[in-house]
Amino acid sequence: MNRRRFLQQTSCSAAGIALGGAGFANLRAAEPAKVGETKPKASPMQPIVDTHVHLWDLSKFKLPWLKPEMPFNRSFLVADYLSATAGLNVAKGVYMEVDVEPSQQPAEAQFVIDLCQSGKSPVVAGVISGRPASPGFAKYIRAYKDSPYIKGVRQVLHNPGTPRGFCLEPAFIAGVRLLGQLRMRFDLCLRADELLDGAKLIDACPDTRFVLDHCGNADVQAKDRSVWQRDIEALAKRRNVVGKISGIVAGAPKGWTPDDLAPVVNHTLDVFGPDRVMFAGDWPVCTMAATYRQWVEALKTIVANRSAEQRQKLFHDNAVRFYELTS
Repeated sequence: MNRRRFLQQTSCSAAGIALGGAGFANLRAAEPAKVGETKPKASPMQPIVDTHVHLWDLSKFKLPWLKPEMPFNRSFLVADYLSATAGLNVAKGVYMEVDVEPSQQPAEAQFVIDLCQSGKSPVVAGVISGRPASPGFAKYIRAYKDSPYIKGVRQVLHNPGTPRGFCLEPAFIAGVRLLGQLRMRFDLCLRADELLDGAKLIDACPDTRFVLDHCGNADVQAKDRSVWQRDIEALAKRRNVVGKISGIVAGAPKGWTPDDLAPVVNHTLDVFGPDRVMFAGDWPVCTMAATYRQWVEALKTIVANRSAEQRQKLFHDNAVRFYELTS
């Protein structure tokens, strides 16, 4: 797809938002039928489960990584998310931890539980922050083992202060194994050149279910992605890991089109297969290069040649099954 066609599509989508509808199909459905003509029905919109919803209220939580000069140095609340996703049929969402000050991790977990119980947003489950290698991790995470809302844990492993190979430390492995015993999941968010470390961690924790975030943090602007392609293929051979199709649009070049993202998306889809991939919005981080709607529509364009069944699995069914979402 060329840039002009992509901009035309997003222009139609913007009109759909203004009408509170679902894009071009709803615009056509809104036109009055001519005499003797049957009014066309709007096609039902693909329901979406967003498996990576970031929310933070800076009046309640401290985010040590957030600096004054950063564009995200403000609160991003439920109302903002609802506005960003308007008209896109986001049916369910999974909250994703935001690397709060470690002392606030229990408060973040309670925030997630309260959010899910409130019914004021699509969020019905959450992945909370945790430090699997810390001495207090077992006590911390066992407190949520019976919660229907807490589905797993993430510790971002690509922070500058996190040494390479950290996820293979014995204490870290023990913490991630515990998650498997508690029927919880672990999100792998690590540097693209550490994917093989991630594969080793998965091998060391065969009873834990893993999620690889953001297509393994591939660089969509790289001229040579052969190492990433090889390593993510190796990691994906492990059957207890699924891949999130997310994150990459934040690093897209100015004036990007779906064609810029397609090689990373398609390779990730192919190596994981249709039953082990899930859509994720990564909002508001995605807004570094795109609106939520632009990311969704770009991905829909990229996968348009795949079967309706595969698209349903990507955007909805796989996430419902993997996270055991029932409400």
